[in-house]
Amino acid sequence: MSTLEQLLDREAIRDCLYRYCRGIDLADEQALRSAYWEDAHDRHGPWDGPAVGFIDWALTVLKSYECSVHQITNILIELGPASAAVESKFLAFQRSSSLGGEPTQVLILGRYADHFEKRKGQWRIARRTVIYDWVEDQPAVVKSLEERFGQRQPVGSRWPDDETYPLFQR
Repeated sequence: MSTLEQLLDREAIRDCLYRYCRGIDLADEQALRSAYWEDAHDRHGPWDGPAVGFIDWALTVLKSYECSVHQITNILIELGPASAAVESKFLAFQRSSSLGGEPTQVLILGRYADHFEKRKGQWRIARRTVIYDWVEDQPAVVKSLEERFGQRQPVGSRWPDDETYPLFQR
């Protein structure tokens, strides 16, 4: 495999990881599904099963979230011709809407341990295990969006209303 092919494969893997984060944070089903192979497996907190089921479960859970932000860093890729071992660190902030009580928020740090496969020229996740390194429940600020954000506009939102969707013409 040439150096250029290796660089292109590594970039395709990174792009897939970013699509996953976008899909989770914006509740974008298409972005989420594009990150996994249809026969993929995901071990993700309480979920341990087919990735297609994880996506359906996650999209339901995300409905209770006011905000979800994932940052992905330190992407380590051990590349083979048609598969790759990938470890990437993540930082996730999730804030749940008030369901008859006070809103809750949590800060999670961990790693995605992924087995990627290249099929028909595309890299996607074939198997994922989420490793949790830190979980911290935090007191949630009890203020309206207007009070919290003030003039910091626009405020991010979910698919299809987020300001970035027209940018990407989706």
